[in-house]
Amino acid sequence: MALNIVEKIDGNVKIQNVLISLSDKTSLEKFVKSLLEINKDITFYSTGGTYKAIEELIGTENLVAVSEYTGQPEMQGGLVKTLDFKIYMGLLSETYNAAHREDLDRIGGIVFDLVAVNLYPFSQTVSREGVTVEMGRTNIDIGGPCMLRASAKNFLRVLSLCNPDDYDRIIEEMKASGGYISLETRFAMAEKTFAHTAEYDRNIFEFLKNSSAVELKKCYREVL
Repeated sequence: MALNIVEKIDGNVKIQNVLISLSDKTSLEKFVKSLLEINKDITFYSTGGTYKAIEELIGTENLVAVSEYTGQPEMQGGLVKTLDFKIYMGLLSETYNAAHREDLDRIGGIVFDLVAVNLYPFSQTVSREGVTVEMGRTNIDIGGPCMLRASAKNFLRVLSLCNPDDYDRIIEEMKASGGYISLETRFAMAEKTFAHTAEYDRNIFEFLKNSSAVELKKCYREVL
């Protein structure tokens, strides 16, 4: 398989399309409203509780449900919401790749410039007294790490944010630059993102390693 080795990228990228899904909604109101103040045409793509929270803040004029964008309803229980070809082409496509642009045009897709995601609170959940293996399994986030990893890999043009503590830094840079984010910042946030997802996976591994098959079977009425 031939790999895409990129030779031309943009140092500064304007933030126009934001993919956002947050378990921790700390500073969400300030973040969303600040982005709109910087760029009144910015569009947020979101799901579930995050969509509802943003809708309460700004209405629906600058807000699109991911299911509306992809044309696919969410799987029962929210198990599949963002794992969609149209989403990942928008995350991984390269600005100066003509084939990527043709693919996006073919599916009516857009590129995402900013991904703000934080993950199901796995560590907090499994640290509670009496937590079962099934409760731990249910709280393993799949879509969140995938979005973060894809956006961090494509720091060429996408900003990945996994921690609300970084919102102020991003807003300050965008205010100073007229809505743009530098390559240096995208690269730094990519490093943070991969550290975060690596720790998340490590915590899942430790939980499973320290759980027994006996405990596991107690979670279910039937093991056929």
